[in-house]
Amino acid sequence: MHDHTGEPCLDNFQRPLHDLRISVTDRCNLRCMYCMPGEVFGRDFVFLRHAELLSFEEIVRVARQCVALGVRKIRLSGGEPMLRHGIERLVEMLAGLHDDDGKPIELAMTSNGTLLAKKARALKDAGLMRLNISLDALDESIFRRMTGGGSAPEIVLEGIAAAQSVGLTPVKVNAVIKRGVNESEILPLVRRFRHTGVIMRFIEYMDVGNTNGWRLDDVVTAREILALIDREHPLAPIAPSTEGEGVAERWALRDGSGEIGVITSVTQAFCHTCNRLRLSTDGKLYTCLFATEGVDLRALLRDPSGDDATLRQRIAAAWRCRTDRYSQLRHEMTETLPGRIEMSYIGG
Repeated sequence: MHDHTGEPCLDNFQRPLHDLRISVTDRCNLRCMYCMPGEVFGRDFVFLRHAELLSFEEIVRVARQCVALGVRKIRLSGGEPMLRHGIERLVEMLAGLHDDDGKPIELAMTSNGTLLAKKARALKDAGLMRLNISLDALDESIFRRMTGGGSAPEIVLEGIAAAQSVGLTPVKVNAVIKRGVNESEILPLVRRFRHTGVIMRFIEYMDVGNTNGWRLDDVVTAREILALIDREHPLAPIAPSTEGEGVAERWALRDGSGEIGVITSVTQAFCHTCNRLRLSTDGKLYTCLFATEGVDLRALLRDPSGDDATLRQRIAAAWRCRTDRYSQLRHEMTETLPGRIEMSYIGG
């Protein structure tokens, strides 16, 4: 994980740059209450114009410089990334990136799965390696409440099956659990994906952006989730295999029927291992999901005199001066920080 000078690209807390998350669109066909609630992102909401989005060539140019600085994993997100026209072509372009040893960069995508049945084969053929799919409920009425309508769990399940059939495995399914809404779905989701090879992961409801009306009371903690599952399906912890392999605590079902994960986004901050940089849809670089402002790369990308060395220096400088550890500080805060960026804009 080195830049062109041979030195590791480390931030102020000595965290190396390893992951790049790219938001390819700010649009989505669902209105999930924790990300793009319908009362905010209604039909009058103004999304970015096409000219404001980074082109595929511009995205790849940024990604290439990030790889030179140590990035070994790229994840495409949104909004819903499959709504970006020609997304398969971007996947193909990014799949051509390699590290200094000639090893391909790990290329993944986070999606709501509603368009996946149609796209899975093309994405796999283009070079996508794995997928995280959001599915907050199997019960249709709860699913519709969580997602603002617009689809059904069966459509997402068809997409998951399609991903498995083309080899985009292991598929990870993510459920955000909000108290009073979908905690009743935890066990049905575990049961549904036992013996399937799908890794079911539960995420604590998180205070992202300014629009989801988050309160600590809404959080079902990872400890509660694990205790609930363990009573029906005894669990055994799985030790992480590598530093920075992910933010989920991993647990095996003791009967060998599968694996689950919990993401303790609220109760146990994992800022100390965060090695992720985020590129927004319109070309701003964010060093934290909870950032209030980003570094504008689009102007540099569209400046005829802006060369790759300058681009790489700008990215490296943003990372090296990084001091973000919002979640670790959360418990010391008495009020919400103003002006946080929305998750749909920089890709949760």
